[in-house]
Amino acid sequence: MATNAAVPIVSEELKPKTAKELEKERKKEEKMAKFLAKEKKKQANKSSEKTKSTEKKSSKEEVPQYVELTKLGEKKVLQDLNSPALKSYNAQAVESAWYEWWEKEGFFEPEFAADGSIKSEGLFTIPAPPPNITGALHIGHALTVSIQDALIRWERMRGKTVLYLPGFDHAGISTQSVVEKMLWNRRRQTRHDLGREKFVDLVWEWKETYHSRIKNQSKRLGASYDWSREAFTLDENLSRAVRKTFIDFFEEGIIYRDNRLVNWCVALNTTLSNLEVENKDIKGRTLLSVPGYDEPVEFGIISSFAYVVEGTGEKLIVATTRPETIFGDTAVAVHPDDKRYTHLHGKFVEHPFLDRKLPIVTDAEAVDMEFGTGAVKITPAHDMNDYATGKRHNLEFINILNDDGTLNANCGEWAGTKRFDARKLVIEKLTEKGLFVDKKDNEMTIPRCAKSNDVIEPVMKPQWWVRQKEMGKAALDAVKNGDMILEPKIFEQDYYYWMENIQDWCVSRQLWWGHRCPVYFVKIDGVDQDRVEDKWWVAAENEEEARVKAVAKFPDTKFTLEWDEDVLDTWFSSGLWPFSTLGWPKETKDLKDFYPMSMLETGWDIMFFWVARMAMMGLKLTGQVPFREIYLHSLVRDAQGRKMSKSLGNVIDPLDVTTGIPLDALIARLKEGNLDPREVAKAEEGQRLSFPNGIPECGTDAMRFALCAYTTGGRDINLDILRVEGYRKFCNKIYQATKFALLRLGDDYVPPAEIKMTGQESLVEKWILHKFSEAAKLSSEALERRDFFGSTSAIYNFWIYELCDVYIENSKSLILEGTVEEQKSARDTLYTCLDGALKLIHPFMPFITEELWQRIPRRTGDKTVTIVKAKYPTFREDLDDSSAVAAYDLVFSVVKGARSLLAQYNILKGGKIYVQCAIEGDKETVLAQTSSIRALIKNYESIDLMSADEAMPEGVVQSVISKDLTVGVLLKGEIDVDAEIKKTETKLNRAIAGKAGIEKTMSSKDYSTKAKTEIQEMNKLKLETYESEIESLKSMIQNFENLRV
Repeated sequence: MATNAAVPIVSEELKPKTAKELEKERKKEEKMAKFLAKEKKKQANKSSEKTKSTEKKSSKEEVPQYVELTKLGEKKVLQDLNSPALKSYNAQAVESAWYEWWEKEGFFEPEFAADGSIKSEGLFTIPAPPPNITGALHIGHALTVSIQDALIRWERMRGKTVLYLPGFDHAGISTQSVVEKMLWNRRRQTRHDLGREKFVDLVWEWKETYHSRIKNQSKRLGASYDWSREAFTLDENLSRAVRKTFIDFFEEGIIYRDNRLVNWCVALNTTLSNLEVENKDIKGRTLLSVPGYDEPVEFGIISSFAYVVEGTGEKLIVATTRPETIFGDTAVAVHPDDKRYTHLHGKFVEHPFLDRKLPIVTDAEAVDMEFGTGAVKITPAHDMNDYATGKRHNLEFINILNDDGTLNANCGEWAGTKRFDARKLVIEKLTEKGLFVDKKDNEMTIPRCAKSNDVIEPVMKPQWWVRQKEMGKAALDAVKNGDMILEPKIFEQDYYYWMENIQDWCVSRQLWWGHRCPVYFVKIDGVDQDRVEDKWWVAAENEEEARVKAVAKFPDTKFTLEWDEDVLDTWFSSGLWPFSTLGWPKETKDLKDFYPMSMLETGWDIMFFWVARMAMMGLKLTGQVPFREIYLHSLVRDAQGRKMSKSLGNVIDPLDVTTGIPLDALIARLKEGNLDPREVAKAEEGQRLSFPNGIPECGTDAMRFALCAYTTGGRDINLDILRVEGYRKFCNKIYQATKFALLRLGDDYVPPAEIKMTGQESLVEKWILHKFSEAAKLSSEALERRDFFGSTSAIYNFWIYELCDVYIENSKSLILEGTVEEQKSARDTLYTCLDGALKLIHPFMPFITEELWQRIPRRTGDKTVTIVKAKYPTFREDLDDSSAVAAYDLVFSVVKGARSLLAQYNILKGGKIYVQCAIEGDKETVLAQTSSIRALIKNYESIDLMSADEAMPEGVVQSVISKDLTVGVLLKGEIDVDAEIKKTETKLNRAIAGKAGIEKTMSSKDYSTKAKTEIQEMNKLKLETYESEIESLKSMIQNFENLRV
């Protein structure tokens, strides 16, 4: 698809000239003084003209500030399009005031039938993925809005009952992390200095600020949300839904408590799910920055050291990539069949730093005899693999870490040492004891926190877990049996694999911001209790209910209740989003009307975080799939294909794209944020690479259209801002075309009551009405199959290549020079196509379409007050005219052929065109359409039509359009003959080679029996075309030769 994208301008930084160079230039100028004097008058005139031109251009560029005259929420006051601020497309002026009016008038709220039921046209609902209240929206959110809102607006225009439900996510880890960082930077305080209640109050203040900011961004993006149904994951009803789900799951045994290895983030001081951990592969020794350490930490090294066998002095060599975990070792494992160590079975080794003996155990699963020394240290409480080994051998599980990443009391005198400081010290002490062997580079994977970039520690902690197998199978079956359709299909296998191998979900988070687990430990006086065991806990809405349940569970006992300090994983509440936002667990009208939702549209990167969990929890809690269709869009990367990251400086605020921002302002904003000072320089370098000239003002409509046009069903989009800027030029084309149409229609124009063929239409009118109907068909069919590229392409092509380039140009002569009947017909057709084209593109470009549609007249009886509620164009059989299209395509082929020749030979005016038609009917068509041809070419003097048996005049260069049509332009006296003969001979040789290739194919063995009929027909046509072209080119060469005379 042609993008109309701007061509990037590469500028060179000029090196300052030396004094010597400047003097040399001065002398050179003196030598030219006489010549310049002679040319003085001529140059002065040219300079004067140039100055006027520059002044005109400058004044054009300096667009006066647009002043909005509309009161907030009122229908926009349309100002004169000829006013200085509106002469050309001005995104800020066009986008002003409309959203507030749309919202106030309730245009985005669902429209029901007269009896309050869903309209007969159908229902379409999308729950918007709730953005985190951690700062601001980025370009990925803009992609989400652009796709979703295009579908929502399209379905609304099709007359359906439509709900686009907005909301926001409290984002437990992310929000608490950013507020804690802000608290430290501003006050040098931690959350513990404030206490839980005051800290949570502070986060609520943050929420209010950034909630407003994000909501404003959403409105600026044109998202047609029903704000009356806005939700927040910590709202009372959504919180009630969370509590009910937890309580029900707990009492069913789906939620249980267990002391297992979890992913511990020291920086955030909380547990993470596996999905929140990003694995970084390294090939060998690598220094990585770790939060809390001034110097980079060494990874990618495997260190070997010896344990001394008790009572023998024999050394048993083991290896580790984490020497600091030596304090948690509780065994050394060898393979039972390894004869090297048979004599050590059942013996012990001595710990080098602690008064502890470690048994030597045999284990065929944990040990590979061929790897290393065949002996493996076992750290059950700090390694995923060793955890299973520890369970098999009933080993002691010793936790060596405090929550802050320092060694704990189980490490003796090492207590309080930071974990990676301990790594170096352990090697030093082992070396002093003669136990260190060596260290080598080691390819490995480093687990890192997706939020803080900290290195994850496997740690044993009692947590709440959700059983996933049964719910996962139900969600898997829902996709396999078609109850939920997953698009694009490339993601199905990923979904199947994850669901088939799903693990239980740890939902405890050691945070203060979020849904506190609604579960209470019943501490019974005089009883030794293990907090890991479920039996000592009750789940309840509040302490009063918990007490009632505890009395029933433990009658005749004295107890106290302790509310669990942890909060739930944010994705737990997000998993309830499609139905909790509709009022569940209450039986509401919204739940009845809108559930299941029609569609879930989001990025593929949260398919497991969010989509799968909504599917599982929706099926479990409501008995229905939460949505009928899942569409996963691509991730937005920068123009270089890099993932967008604050530290790379390539994150894009969508409002910077809509309004534009200079490079220095982007850099200044970096320094105002929460980035580590060490990352600011790197980010600044990234910004200079990605946005060397800043970000140009593109407008919301251009950005939305570009993002949808980019969406082709793949995993990634490499976003080039220049392409978005190109669509701004498309907006200007739409704007100027509408201004022209309004001028040609006139102030007193009244469109007919309906679209109806009158029989007065010219050929070009029949052609454009057919193309309009076809564009409506193509656009809707593409949206039906979620082909956003296809839909935007169909609309773009209609606007640019058919409406603007052809019909509007043709209509000028029809409206100005035609008969009264011709003028009326041409105006009616212009109105129909303009009105329809604005409606076609409205789902993608809401602002400019409302601005312009409000300026064109309404048909008699049409009471539609906004394009938001206008009827979307559809295919019409009465406009379908293939014969008219074929006839006008013939005319347009003549136009394109003649234009190409005139441009190729730089004939700017006075051109003489010749059209040779082999079919008499084609000749008559072209003759009848000479006025149309003149409207589209303009710079020719005459056009002569010839039959196939008539020879082209001498000096005419020819272009073979088809075997039945040739276009020529007289060149005699206009061109360099030798150069043209050489070019034509090149074309002739290429045509001869093409003909030979087709002949070889057609003469091959079994061609007539094995080649498909349509292939044979196509090759036959190609051969005929080559033959015509060869004959024509030979004639052209002869004509060029004749020009020498």
